[in-house]
Parts: sequence; structure tokens; C-alpha cells
Amino acid sequence: MTAQTYLAFDIGAESGRAMLASFDGGRLSLSELHRFPNGPVRLPDGLHWDILRIWSDVKSAIGLAFRDSESPPVSLGIDTWAVDFGLLDRTGALIGNPYHYRDSRTDGMIEEACRRVPRAEIFEQTGIQFLQLNTLYQLLAMVVAKSPALEIAHTFLTIPDLLNYWLTGEKVCEFTNATTTQFYNPRRGDWAWDLLERMGIPKHIFPAIIPPGTRLGKLTPAVREELGIDEAQCPEVIAPACHDTGSAVAAVPAVESRFVWISSGTWSVMGTEATHPIITPESLRNNFTNEGGVAGTFRFSKNVMGLWLVQECRRTWAQQGESYSYEELVKMASQAPAFLAVIDPDYPEFFKPGDMPERIRRFCALTGQPIPQDKGAVIRCALEGIALKYRWVLERLEEMLGYRLPTIYIVGGGTQNRLLSQFTADALRRPVYTGPIEATALGNIMMQMIAMGTLHNVAEGRELIRNSFPLTVYEPAGTAGWDEAYDKLCAIMARYPLNAGG
Repeated sequence: MTAQTYLAFDIGAESGRAMLASFDGGRLSLSELHRFPNGPVRLPDGLHWDILRIWSDVKSAIGLAFRDSESPPVSLGIDTWAVDFGLLDRTGALIGNPYHYRDSRTDGMIEEACRRVPRAEIFEQTGIQFLQLNTLYQLLAMVVAKSPALEIAHTFLTIPDLLNYWLTGEKVCEFTNATTTQFYNPRRGDWAWDLLERMGIPKHIFPAIIPPGTRLGKLTPAVREELGIDEAQCPEVIAPACHDTGSAVAAVPAVESRFVWISSGTWSVMGTEATHPIITPESLRNNFTNEGGVAGTFRFSKNVMGLWLVQECRRTWAQQGESYSYEELVKMASQAPAFLAVIDPDYPEFFKPGDMPERIRRFCALTGQPIPQDKGAVIRCALEGIALKYRWVLERLEEMLGYRLPTIYIVGGGTQNRLLSQFTADALRRPVYTGPIEATALGNIMMQMIAMGTLHNVAEGRELIRNSFPLTVYEPAGTAGWDEAYDKLCAIMARYPLNAGG
């Protein structure tokens, strides 16, 4: 068959990528077409995203795909991080720059929400973990502040939905991202209307919810004209799993039905696939979440702070005039003493941008542990803490599900950190399979291929990914010391109960 080309945008909290995939009938190949930086922009009113720059990069990449590719893409799809959003007025114009989920306006909003609706009832209606970054608390902050933007808003769109609207003119919310808001009711399959009303959030702004793999239509005439794309060659715009973790999990190359996946990047998200939401007192107590997946599944999972800790350390040192690559930092960590101190990566002080090395040292001092001084020791402390928190999540998963999960799959950019992958195998005492690195883009492409009729289902797509991209296996090796370190983590979490659920 003639090779078919697909274009996937995977836009994360640190950078965005436009990836071209070619399918020759038997294997997929992937190449990077365009990469662009992304990150917060601080204005007097808070922390924002530069959404117009993102939009410009999306259009530039589409133009490149048609100018430089021998086979123009038949479709394209966008996935991004979750929870953040834009508001449109009645004319369809964007009202202001979208806020960044790390903005401080959500401070205290979980407590405010629980004053309006009891915590257990919020979870019963949504099945979503309590994180102050959730869309529910961002909108509640606007309600409390009597935001003029909310008063004139006509349509709510999450970030990928906003980009899809600008591409196609369609105002809809895709299922996997809608579920992350903490005001989607997975039992009813619709927005949690009662919850929204009791929070004082206007209900009229929320559009229809569509499943992953929906064909949204062609590029608008204005976009086609700007990019010089002939109508006959215009690609179909697909809403894949628009939440990046949803796309990443779709691409997990598992063959067994019971497995753990970890989507590793700025955030780590760790969980398993479920056929229905698991909304129980235990999942509420452990602060687990039920986010939408593909093909009718739910991702029963938990967020762990992830490589954000390393990224912020690196950024802090660069600001101080000492620049290191990630490879250099990992090498220094591998040479540092093991288990000098144990941190909980989800400690609230680690959440916001800032001097992360100093915050890690302060945490160690607060918990009465030796303080890591050199850079290698700080990074090792962070990586060991992430692996130990993975073990805590795995134990809670198995307790709540009632069965063992024998295999761990790690996908995403974090798989390039080989030290963390080995730490994960050692801490969890399970084999760890890593890859593909570009799982999010591949899951995006897989859902495009299903929507376009090239693939029949997710199982066929995962088989294609297994056959196209190699996996690396890490067997448990240096397990000495992990049990004692894990006991320390559990003791720390018990001592700071507000942080025990993440």
C-alpha cells in the first residue's frame, strides 16, 4: 500500500512537538517535524499560558507538513496537558490568556469547595482526585473573585478543545480531557450539573462532550488560506484522546489485561485500566482518580509529582549560572550515596515553581534527616523519592483492586531517565518495561488511524506499536535498602496527614 501520513501534536507543560507518522501497512515510523518551547508567563494578575504562541506554532507545523512532506497528512490530532481552559464570549472570541494550573488563585479553593459541597459528595459525583489545580477549583476561584470574564463567558473549552475550535470551528469538549475537570459525572456520562450549580459555576457555558476518535471536520477556509493548503488535500481533524495521559496510556504496548502503566514526564501518572469508574471510600481516602480512557475504559490512577522536581532543580541552577544537561544530572545522581534522605515528591511546597534544591533541603531538615548538599545528592534524593512513591501507589492499587499487578510499563519522555527506571524496578520488585518514548504522540496517531478506518481497534493499534518500536526491560537488581527507605516514606506520610493522599 502507499504509505499514509498522520500528524500528531503533543503539547506538554515544558514543550510542544509536532510528530509525523508514516504507516506502510505493516509498521509505523515516527519523525519530529517541529518542536517549540512552552511554559508559564507571569503577568501582574498571575501565571498564564502564551496560547497565541502555541496556536502560531501549531499552524506553522501544519504548514511545514504540507510544504516539506512527500505525503501530506491525511489527518491531524492534538493532545495537551489537562485541566486548563479558555473562555469564549458570545462572538466566539477568547476572553484573556488562559491561566496556568500552577497559579496561586486556587490556594484554599479545595476547602472552599468542600464548604459548599461535602468532599465525599464531590468524589461520589466525579470520582476525581482532589488536586488544587483541577478545573473545578480554577472556576470556583473565578466565582469567589466575581470575575468579569466568567460573567461574560459563553463557552468553556479545555486547551486542546480551544485549539480544535480554532482549527475547525467546532465548539466541543473531548471526553478524556472533560473527565479531568472534576465536574464530569462518569456514572451519568455527562457534566455534573448539580455540582456545578451548587458551586455557583454557570452551567450554560459547557458544550457537548464527544468521545475520543471523533472526526471534527476539515480545517476552516481561513486556516487553509493562511497556510496555502488546497481544499482537496485538506486533512481531517480528529479529536484523539485529547488529554496527553489518555493518549499515552492508549499506546501502552501491553499484551496482558492486568498491568500497571506509568506515564512519566513533568508529572508521573500511575495506574491501571478499568472497565468502569472505581468510586469507593477507599479510592476517596487514597485520593485516586477515575479519568476517561479510550474505547470505553477509565484510567484508575494517581498523580505523582514526577520529573518536575528535576526540571526545577536544573532551572534553578541555570539561573545561578550553572547549566547542566539532564544526562549530566543523572550521572551525578548515580554516583551519589544511596538513601541519604527520603522525600515525598508530593509535598505541597514542591508544587510551585521556585528554588527546588532549597525546598528539598528544607523538607529533609523538617523531617529530621541528613540534608543533601551537592547536586548529585539532591537529584538522587528526588529520583529515589519518586520511585518510593510509585511503590506506595502500587500497594494501594492492589489493595483496592484485590489482585496482583505483576508488570510495570513506563511510557513517555521519562523513560529516557534510565536511573529512575532502574530505581522503579528495584523499589517495586517488579520487571519494568519502558518505551516507547513518544507514547503520547503514538496514542494520538493510533486514535487517528482508528477514526480514519486504517485500524480496527485499540488492541490492533497496541500490537502495531509493539511491532514498530523496541522496549527496554529493567529487572529488579539492587533491592537492598529500598524496604527501609519505604518504611521511612510511610512514616513521613503518616506524620503529615494532609499530604498522605498526595
